[in-house]
Amino acid sequence: MTEPLVSTYPPVDAGNGVTRRVLSESPELMVVEFRFVKDGVGALHNHPHVQATYVQSGLFEFTIGDEVVLVRPGDSFVIPSLTMHGCRALEEGVLIDTFTPRRDDFL
Repeated sequence: MTEPLVSTYPPVDAGNGVTRRVLSESPELMVVEFRFVKDGVGALHNHPHVQATYVQSGLFEFTIGDEVVLVRPGDSFVIPSLTMHGCRALEEGVLIDTFTPRRDDFL
């Protein structure tokens, strides 16, 4: 029997006003939805994975390395491996992140 194509992962409280849900994953790639309440925070951190982020909704202030940028719906960017990054939701919103390879710590 093959694995289901549709995610069966439940939403997880990631803290600081953020909910995380794995949408799809394989060892090489993972897609994750992050829902933020207004003023929700993705704490500064880094990881060995390359991350691409798409802003589905909301307004976010992102810190990526030494740069601080505002991102809006439709914006997308890549965060290189081991780069310090984090964000704050200036309004309620949703980010769609992809990681390569998969973030096993999210499973």
